[in-house]
Amino acid sequence: MGTEHVTTSGTQTTMPAGIPRLAIVVVTYKRQELLADLFASFEQLTCAPWRIVIVDNENASQTEQMVADLNRRLEKLWGAADADAKGEHNRAVYAPQTENLGGAGGFSAGVRCAFERGASWFWVMDDDVTVMPDGIEKLAHWIDRFDVIQGSRLDFDGGDFYWQYQFLTALGIPNPIAKADLGPEGFRPMNQLCFEGGMFSRRVVETIGLPDFRYFIYGDDAVYGYLASKHFPAAVVADVVLRRARVVSNWDIAGKRQLNSTSDNNRYYIMRNRGFTARYLRVCGDYHRVLYGVGTAATFAKELIRLIAVDRTFKTGIPALVRGMRDARKILRDRDWQPMPPLGGQHDA
Repeated sequence: MGTEHVTTSGTQTTMPAGIPRLAIVVVTYKRQELLADLFASFEQLTCAPWRIVIVDNENASQTEQMVADLNRRLEKLWGAADADAKGEHNRAVYAPQTENLGGAGGFSAGVRCAFERGASWFWVMDDDVTVMPDGIEKLAHWIDRFDVIQGSRLDFDGGDFYWQYQFLTALGIPNPIAKADLGPEGFRPMNQLCFEGGMFSRRVVETIGLPDFRYFIYGDDAVYGYLASKHFPAAVVADVVLRRARVVSNWDIAGKRQLNSTSDNNRYYIMRNRGFTARYLRVCGDYHRVLYGVGTAATFAKELIRLIAVDRTFKTGIPALVRGMRDARKILRDRDWQPMPPLGGQHDA
């Protein structure tokens, strides 16, 4: 059954049934122009989310005002939301951070914010995408079957975006030859996640905790999906729910597969965070020291290819990779390291 809402013209219409207590969680940092495009796409949604949480790693007054303006427009469009656990009714929630927590820290903070307010589902995304008008409707089709759902995306040029949805645990890398075709049923099982449009249920957060903020950037989403898939059914679905909005230099390898440009900062975290990933694999009994070393060598080789084919910043890029590998070994030797704790039944909706 749909829900009533008032359009900007003042007429009553019925929206399709969506996802109960769905919180969209967005992490942003110094990209107000892209964020404005994302906000505009929210207003075109055919189903209203319960909350939209904007985590601002910049803590900028401009972003705060943008969220306030969005909230006014959404309340005019959809009406006020029902009260959350804090007794508030805002559709759009501004969550500024006192420092830049990176994508990993931002998503951890955003999921916590939505969880504590009583969200039942979490649809997470960066600020450089736009949502499809029927994105929530499409995702709603799968929530009775899966607790972890990754919708498909279009690339910035409108073409299909290929995502490696299989995590090879022995090597600690995504499967580069996972089938792009999601089959006649429109989905395939997956064992990782991407925070560019991934969605998961409250049960997932209660069981495995929040995304690990210590990653800062890169790999936190893949490991979160891996951990979730240990407990709940997870799938990548063919339904397109997002479009990437930021143009990125890339090397077209074959069809949908691309090798995108990245920064030295990213290169460092790509290698460093393999230390965290190895620790989680150990906890789950999936760590194989020799094979994981092969995966590390393959990751290093891939980044060298990226340097040669796309970025060509050898003078700074190679040292960043080496520093990352050195710091990964420190994480592996850290006797005080612990995984993120489960949240249990805290603040049940």
